[in-house]
Amino acid sequence: MKIPSITEAEWSVMEVLWEQSPKTSGEVIKALRPSTGWADNTIRTLLTRLVEKGALQTRDTEAGARQFLPAVKREACVRAESETFLQRVFQGAAKPLLVHFAASAKLSADEVQELKRLLDESINHQP
Repeated sequence: MKIPSITEAEWSVMEVLWEQSPKTSGEVIKALRPSTGWADNTIRTLLTRLVEKGALQTRDTEAGARQFLPAVKREACVRAESETFLQRVFQGAAKPLLVHFAASAKLSADEVQELKRLLDESINHQP
């Protein structure tokens, strides 16, 4: 399954549903309005777009309410976004990304150790 391209605004909607789903449009609106200030129709439009893209699916309850739930996993979307970013900004080269990240990020000692561990694992799993 191809992972759909999700805009920043759509990502906010997806986060609500990845955290807990299914939800009705009213429940999504209630979750998003305090942090975004978006109008109800804006959120409904985002939900519709996400369904059209295949990122969300819907189902109807016995009471006739329409519920939304993710059709794609968060991890798959993160992976696709990461690959797109890597291609767009670093022409697909991981080393400049890692160098930039290591030089720019304020990593704690624990985060540095975790990064070292991940890099060591990467080396050990190469053919």
